[in-house]
Amino acid sequence: MTSSTQSLQGIRVLDLSRILAGPWATQLLGDLGAEIIKVEKPGVGDDTRSWGPPYAEGKNSDSGKTAAYNFCTNRNKRSITLDFTTEAGREIVCELIKASDILVENYAVGGLTKYGLDYETVKTLNPKLIYCSITGFGQTGPWAKKKGYDFLIQGLGGLMSITGKPDAEPGGGPMKVGVALADILTGMYASTSILAALRHRDRTGEGQHIDLSLLDVQVSVLANQAMNYFYSDTVPTRLGNAHPNVVPYRDFKTKDGFIIIAVGNDAQFAKLAKCLGSIDLSDEKFSTNAARVKHRAAIESLIEEITVQDTSSVWVEKLESLGVPCGPINDLDSVFTHEQIQDRGMTIKVDHKEFGSLNLVGNPIKLSKTPVRYDLPPPSLGEHTEEVLSSICGLSKGRVAELRDKKII
Repeated sequence: MTSSTQSLQGIRVLDLSRILAGPWATQLLGDLGAEIIKVEKPGVGDDTRSWGPPYAEGKNSDSGKTAAYNFCTNRNKRSITLDFTTEAGREIVCELIKASDILVENYAVGGLTKYGLDYETVKTLNPKLIYCSITGFGQTGPWAKKKGYDFLIQGLGGLMSITGKPDAEPGGGPMKVGVALADILTGMYASTSILAALRHRDRTGEGQHIDLSLLDVQVSVLANQAMNYFYSDTVPTRLGNAHPNVVPYRDFKTKDGFIIIAVGNDAQFAKLAKCLGSIDLSDEKFSTNAARVKHRAAIESLIEEITVQDTSSVWVEKLESLGVPCGPINDLDSVFTHEQIQDRGMTIKVDHKEFGSLNLVGNPIKLSKTPVRYDLPPPSLGEHTEEVLSSICGLSKGRVAELRDKKII
């Protein structure tokens, strides 16, 4: 599956996770060269296989269809179907654990204990195993056993209190981010944690347990807004597209739409003032960023009185020529046809035996010596069951057929 030039070549990951956070982490590890074995429920698979429309339709009537959602996070993996609630299925998982470097799971706290697949039990099978658990609220604390989903976490973790228009404006109120950001960022933190644990194992030979919580991650990425809360007398609120610490830094109406103006310092503001032509830099309300934050409404209103007089394309051309950061607000059609996105390889195509050529979003990591690869398309459900069970677990064709007849695989 992997090239000898890839960073994680020779690392095997047993992926017991599903939906988004865990699969996001394991896909990233797979892109970097790790071998990913995705364990799915027989006949059903990862929930996201049915999260549509839209769907990819198979080439023939036997292929069925798979939700496009599933493709966003499952390339570079081999899929096996296995019911590990049975004793025979559990035995197979244990054999895979012995042969793996990493296990990723996102079951409820204690959910795998009854099958003998919790960390404390399986580390006796493989003391070098790195076992990553992803839950809504973590393995400890009064909320540990509650179920947590991305939307709930965005609300509970404060993100929705600072996302969306102010309550008093039309359309005001709390708003979630347009993708499951808490899940995705947790997946990113999971992959980073796993790499750190691998480095520790390189030095000591010891595996360890990683405890990741969606809520912890959501709180950790409040970033400057958390600092605004700690070091001011006010609780941050929704500002629409405006920035709490920098002005002007938001969208502005033009004659035919909107543009983003993102001024990061006073020198850039001076260039903006020159372009707009009617801002008096000697006015103390405009002279520094701190002053502009204090007089936010006045400066933003003045800017928009000018930007509505011409089209977005004209303003972008004028502002870019002066070095003022600005740009349009693209829909996804404009994103994936953008020359920069295309040049950077952020749209890729992979061939799938059932669904033909699939469009996928590329990995943003650009490594000069060990580049990412796209060796396997998102797998069909159970596509690699026999291959994995025979090559890793040493099961005969007869034993595999027996397990299939019993619906264990």
